[in-house]
Amino acid sequence: MESNPDYLYLHRLGVNTHQEPVVYMRQDCHVAISEGFFAHTRVEVSVADKSVVATLVLVSNELLSHQQAGLSEAAWHRLGCPEEGSKATFRHAHPVDSMSFVRGKLYGQAFTDESAAAIVRDINNGLYSDIQLSAYVTACAGDRLSLDETIAITRAMVAAGQQFDWHSDVVLDKHCVGGLPGNRTTPIVVAIVAANGLLMPKTSSRAITSPAGTADTMEAMTPVALSFDAMQSVVKEQGACLAWGGSVSLSPTDDLIIRVERALDLDSEGQLVASVISKKVAAGSKQVLIDIPVGPTAKVRSQTMAQTLRSLLEKTGQALGLDVRTVISDGSQPVGRGIGPALEARDVLQVLRNDGHAPQDLREKSLQLAGILLEMAGKVADGQGYELAQSTLLSGAAMQKFEAICQAQGGFHEPQMAEFRHCVRAEKKGVVSYFNNRFLAKLASLAGAPNAKAAGIELHVASGDVIDCGAPLFTLYAEAPGELAYALEFLDGHTDVIRIEEEVV
Repeated sequence: MESNPDYLYLHRLGVNTHQEPVVYMRQDCHVAISEGFFAHTRVEVSVADKSVVATLVLVSNELLSHQQAGLSEAAWHRLGCPEEGSKATFRHAHPVDSMSFVRGKLYGQAFTDESAAAIVRDINNGLYSDIQLSAYVTACAGDRLSLDETIAITRAMVAAGQQFDWHSDVVLDKHCVGGLPGNRTTPIVVAIVAANGLLMPKTSSRAITSPAGTADTMEAMTPVALSFDAMQSVVKEQGACLAWGGSVSLSPTDDLIIRVERALDLDSEGQLVASVISKKVAAGSKQVLIDIPVGPTAKVRSQTMAQTLRSLLEKTGQALGLDVRTVISDGSQPVGRGIGPALEARDVLQVLRNDGHAPQDLREKSLQLAGILLEMAGKVADGQGYELAQSTLLSGAAMQKFEAICQAQGGFHEPQMAEFRHCVRAEKKGVVSYFNNRFLAKLASLAGAPNAKAAGIELHVASGDVIDCGAPLFTLYAEAPGELAYALEFLDGHTDVIRIEEEVV
């Protein structure tokens, strides 16, 4: 063996760094010393004709030998999953030129079409570290993006990923801006719309900080990680799908940005709009309906915020060739009874099966949204969509279509319920007056959702209900006793999850 070769042997460490590529090496190895690497240096790792830019972590113990470099899972996959022990070379990564535009924005210089394209391209190519991504997110935070900047970023995000073309002038989509537990209208809406012979290739996200995304809920019943070709095949066969957007690389830059936004707890109206609209354009949608729930503990807290967001969504959509309509809805309490993948899936099935125990708020909202989409598609005249949606549901056609979509995606199975449960009861009599949506979502997440599909919360009350002391408020579900205990520990310190006020006679 050479005494000081200019390479190291790669070792897959199996470390989950989410989406940030990380490389590990001994701080006293010959490569680190000769290249002058220090912790958090941006390093270009190359194997044959493939390379990845990764953040360097230096180790001083026996995790690695002096002839090895370790890779995180994100780095390993970006490098094309090389063979264990592959020879790799290392050098300082080139400076990221587009960071000058980010710095300019921080000092008040607006993004242009060219600068937005350069930033998004570099983010998508993995050139931005998490620190640099944080700077970009900070530069866009709040209402710092104008309409023109939002449109420019949206166009750039569309160009960075794959796009579908369904060769039709009517391709429907529906989206919710989020922040409301439950609210799993999408599977019901897709089933109703598709049962009426319309195209609705629906891609959805997994949860990031919430107890469930639509993709998580659907995965409790059917496979959702479809390839680009598989999704095309399902839509060709059934006119619709309910797939995970991440598996088909629609607007992949968005996933990288959202991860950092959540970590920093920073929101940007413009970036939110770019996220939503870019994915709809990439999915090949033409007519899009967007639900904006408004409530004191929802993502959108006021009518003023909702109106601003509505204008941005509709104008950005128009600039990119979409017919976007918005519905501002009640976000004061969860929609449906279930919070968590399997529990939300049960709600969906109860509605589709016309079960007498189905949550009526979920049923009603789904019918309203489906009705608007049917009208947008020209299937019926304005004002007649709700009636058609209702008849489609009552006839069983929606459930039949839903099952057919699931079979086309790989099969249908009933959602499984969790073994470990704890019922939380009212400590006094009165009227249910308030739901803390954020605390409910946190509680369900601590119980294990969405990774534990059966974990979550089943609500037993709604706003305005008159209840007695000891009445059940909600039941916690967990797949392991430790997770149930963890959630209950959180609950002990946050008693105002559901507020009960004295009944006024």
